[in-house]
Amino acid sequence: MDAVVVVAIVIGALLLIALFVAIARRGRERQKEGRRTEAAEHRLEAEVRGARADRQQATAEERAARAKREQALAQEQAARARQERELAEERRERAEAVDPD
Repeated sequence: MDAVVVVAIVIGALLLIALFVAIARRGRERQKEGRRTEAAEHRLEAEVRGARADRQQATAEERAARAKREQALAQEQAARARQERELAEERRERAEAVDPD
C-alpha cells in the first residue's frame, strides 16, 4: 500500500471518529436539554402544588378558628342560659316564700 492510501485511510477513520463524537455530543446535549425541561416541569408542578397546599392549609386554619369562635360563643350562651335559669328558679322560690296561700 502506498503511504498516501494509508494516510487517506487514517484521515478518513479520524473523520469518522470525529463525526461519531460530534453526533454523540449532540445526543447527550439533547438528552440534557430534555432532562432540564422535565426538571423545570417538575419544579413548576411542585410550586403549583405547594401553593395549593398553602391555600388549603390557610382555609383549614380559617375554618378551625371560625369553629373555635363558634364553640366559645356557644359556651358563653350556654352559661348565660344557665344563669338565667338559676335566676328564674330563685324568683320562683322567692315567689313561693312570699305567697301567703
